[in-house]
This record gives sequence, structure tokens and C-alpha cells, in this order.
Amino acid sequence: MNLKYYYWYFQSVIPERICDEIIRYGKDQDKQMALTGNANKNNLTKLELKNIQKKRKSDVVWMNDRWIYKEIQPYIHQANTSAGWNFDWDFSESCQFTEYKKGQFYDWHCDSYEEPYENPDNQNVHGKLRKLSMTVSLTDPDEYEGGDLEFDFRNTDEGSQPRICEEIRKKGSVIIFPSFVWHRVKPVTKGIRHSLVCWNVGYPFR
Repeated sequence: MNLKYYYWYFQSVIPERICDEIIRYGKDQDKQMALTGNANKNNLTKLELKNIQKKRKSDVVWMNDRWIYKEIQPYIHQANTSAGWNFDWDFSESCQFTEYKKGQFYDWHCDSYEEPYENPDNQNVHGKLRKLSMTVSLTDPDEYEGGDLEFDFRNTDEGSQPRICEEIRKKGSVIIFPSFVWHRVKPVTKGIRHSLVCWNVGYPFR
């Protein structure tokens, strides 16, 4: 799918006090090792776990608190309209609070799957696809180095031309992009980077 805009961002729109509250809340919870796809840590072999950590290293906490959605969802709606995507979506999955320490990263990936969710027990996502991804930068850029969010618009004439998204390094900045867009978080080289990610789903494109 060719798009005029492959991402849409808002600089420093989430108040610092809200960013700090999300970080405090995340730090108070039990962190989990970040996995990829539908992997379940309890069912992984040592080799499978090692291979995942070659692609992704970070710690995450899941959040689905109403006060968080209240802060972020208006920007998702606005970006969807302003960028001209106008994707039909109707539900936000649990937010993922992520902590990237020195040496941690998430290599190239896209957030959407080839097939809709098969989960009859959860009608909020059953039969739907991830359509819009959102990331909030929670940490002041002076507190860490590296950890850049980078895009690769692989379906353009330019080919594979990674682009670092400098616009959202500022604390409280929000970026929204179609979930099929390839992206990565480069390794943090100093300090700790915190972010909040949310995926927004709807029935398949038609």
C-alpha cells in the first residue's frame, strides 16, 4: 500500500507529569521479558528464547488503565484523519510500557500479522487486524543515548532507506503509523529509555 504519509507525529503533547506517572506506575509493576509475535515464555525452548533475544531485548509491563487511554486515543484519531489514512478501527489493545537499558533493542519488525486474530473469547479483537501503532516517548532525551526509533519504507521506489525519526525524541512526543510499516528501536548505548506502545485494531481492509 502506497501512502502519502507513513507516520504522523505530535511533539511534546503528553504532559511531563503524565509521562512521569506512567513511568512510576510501570516501575511499580512486575516486569516481563519482551517476546515477539505470539510467543509464550513458558513454552519456549532455550534455543527459541536465545533466538528471540537476538531480535529483541527489553522489559515490558502491560497496562490497560482508562486514564492512559484517555491521554493517547485523541492523538490516534487525529493522526488517522490528518494523515489521510482513515482506517476503520474500533479497539485499542493493552498498552505496552517498555524499558530499554544499555544494550537493549528491538530489531526490524512490523506490528501487524498476516491473518486476523483468532480469539473467540475476546470479541474486542477476534477477527480483527492491527491497523495503527502508536509510540509515546516517556523519557527526556538527555537521560539516554541511542535507542532511536527508525523506519524503513520498504514498499517505495527508494528501496530500503532507513530513516531515524528525530522528531519524537522529545519527552511526551507521540508518533502514530500504520502497523504494517517496518521499524526498529536501535540499541541504547547509555542510560535508560522508556516508551509506551499501543496497537489499535479493526476488521480487515476491504
